[in-house]
Amino acid sequence: MAFIPENYSDALDEAILAEEEAEIVVEPSKTWAIDFENGTIGKFIDGGESLRQFIRKAILTERSRFAIYSDDYGCELNELIGDDEITEELLDAEVPRIVSEALVYDDRIDDVQTTFTRDGDKLFITVTVIPADNDVVITEEVEVNV
Repeated sequence: MAFIPENYSDALDEAILAEEEAEIVVEPSKTWAIDFENGTIGKFIDGGESLRQFIRKAILTERSRFAIYSDDYGCELNELIGDDEITEELLDAEVPRIVSEALVYDDRIDDVQTTFTRDGDKLFITVTVIPADNDVVITEEVEVNV
């Protein structure tokens, strides 16, 4: 007595085809606008504006520091730029990787390209993001202080 249907292969092929043809539902990205300079919350924002805010906030938020966020949220830049013994070569390798890891898990982002300059305990990061919806490429500049 077999528990696998005789047409198992056909059923599996149909299931895979149905999954591939399923319509992808894009979740809304509506959120509160944060005024980073004044530390206030304002109106609702959506689309590219909310993606820009996510980029800035994810880079400025230290990963695993705040219990409200999952372990996927934020980045570990503070561990790098506060150490005077970090070489430029290590920064060149790690900063783009850390920034990319902080951003690419978001479904709205397909690719991340990062450039930066260092001035003492500050990093001036320029992030170029290619959105998943093939919308306009977003470039955001973020200053990280330690």
